[in-house]
Amino acid sequence: MLSCIIPAHNEQTLIGMTLQALHDSARACGVDYELVVVDDASTDTTAETAARHGARVIKIEKRQIAAARNAGARAARGDLLLFVDADTWANPAAVAAVVEAFRNGAVGGGCLFQFDGPIPLWARGVYAIAIRVMRACRLVGGCFLFCTRDAFRAMGGFSEECFAAEEFYFRQGLCRQGRFEVPVPLVTTSGRKLRTHSGWEILTAILGLAWHGPKTNRGQKRPDLWYGVRRPDPHDAPE
Repeated sequence: MLSCIIPAHNEQTLIGMTLQALHDSARACGVDYELVVVDDASTDTTAETAARHGARVIKIEKRQIAAARNAGARAARGDLLLFVDADTWANPAAVAAVVEAFRNGAVGGGCLFQFDGPIPLWARGVYAIAIRVMRACRLVGGCFLFCTRDAFRAMGGFSEECFAAEEFYFRQGLCRQGRFEVPVPLVTTSGRKLRTHSGWEILTAILGLAWHGPKTNRGQKRPDLWYGVRRPDPHDAPE
């Protein structure tokens, strides 16, 4: 079984679309699957919306995406784990590529992404370069990751010392377990951070992580770009 694990905090606007995309994609591939939403300290109707869309809902109060993913993995019933962000939309080609990667012996991997709508000009330029570098270096973002349960257990899951960039360490751990694949199909993810934060805000957040390394994103200080109050995105669609 493919267990699709979706960590969510106050995602009532987008969670329905995310779950429907997973339903449609998994059914198109004919794969046995389940949807597990980890509602992490939401104050809106994320849990109720997820349940209406056929997900099993787990509630935690950690306010940390690594902890939410780990909680979802513990609750999952499948031997194959797919971690999808609540603002990311799968498609049949991507899910089929994940299933094929598992069949071919990969222990894990991730899909690269495109954005859901308009993003600033500077971001389009950065993305055009970054996506090529990521493909060449077999790097992925955290919005769509997959692994076997055995590999997940062997590496201890996501590091809960990290409040950001946890996917970097997760990828390192998977590469030590076996073959890490980056399938060709792209998934679609929200560009809301790029639309609602200035280039300077994003640059300083990323440079802080790059310069200071793990020390920046460990401990109790949560980076505002990922954990601050979410700013309204006019591109968000209703549930």
